[in-house]
Amino acid sequence: METRKSTLFIVATPLGNPSDLSPRAAGILAEAAVVLAEDTRRTGLLLKTLGIAARRLASFHEHNEEARLPQVLGWLGEGLDVALVSDAGTPLLADPGFRLVRAAREAGFVVSPVPGPSAVAAALSAAGLAPYPFSFLGFPPRSAGEARELFARFGATGATLVFYERKNRLAETLATALSALGDRECVICRELTKTFEEFLSGRLSEFAGREMELLGEVTVVVGPGGGERSEAATARAVLAEEAAAGGKPREAARRASARLSGWTVKELYAMLAGRAHD
Repeated sequence: METRKSTLFIVATPLGNPSDLSPRAAGILAEAAVVLAEDTRRTGLLLKTLGIAARRLASFHEHNEEARLPQVLGWLGEGLDVALVSDAGTPLLADPGFRLVRAAREAGFVVSPVPGPSAVAAALSAAGLAPYPFSFLGFPPRSAGEARELFARFGATGATLVFYERKNRLAETLATALSALGDRECVICRELTKTFEEFLSGRLSEFAGREMELLGEVTVVVGPGGGERSEAATARAVLAEEAAAGGKPREAARRASARLSGWTVKELYAMLAGRAHD
């Protein structure tokens, strides 16, 4: 008779409303030998609220992930089931856990998702912008230059963009997004599933640099580019800015394309090449 392999469960937890925890997730959190949590106090409070008595809570966050890996693999090796949760939502989506999942799979253990709440899915479902294709960017880099490059690179794909941001950085990040993407539709999703849930709809230009009274972290959805073709004069001006920012001509053309409507990278590259020969 084959012995059952121990399992690492990736368990989605509520974004704010405790009732969103699935019965399956509740059962696994109660039965797992160890529950790995970003913040054991926060997860402990959630479990207490739901009447779940976890056997053991252990911390697992970005500062101890690497050091904790051998211990977790050891527990799995002893035949113990382990459940990984984040502070809220689906683990690994802008939270630690990727290295653990990879290591567990490579070691031959079972890794099983227990799906449930996700801020990305919740925001996309209710924002009123094209839900697919979309690109999830996690938390944008703190450096404005790196964030701008990230927005430009993924904005050029024509997909809807979703990212997380902290309230104290939101105004600056939206200004960076406006600079990289042009004036696109966007929705700021705050307090998802909670009492004061709110969706603030508008354009990047309306929110960029604007300080807002928000709590905690927010999820931002930015719609794809499109609409009428930008005027040639506008295209030349944007292209000149990107060329001055440095990088190879094709890269400058790609960044400019993300900021314009109706212009392909090929067209802008040709425009840039023609300017160089003038």
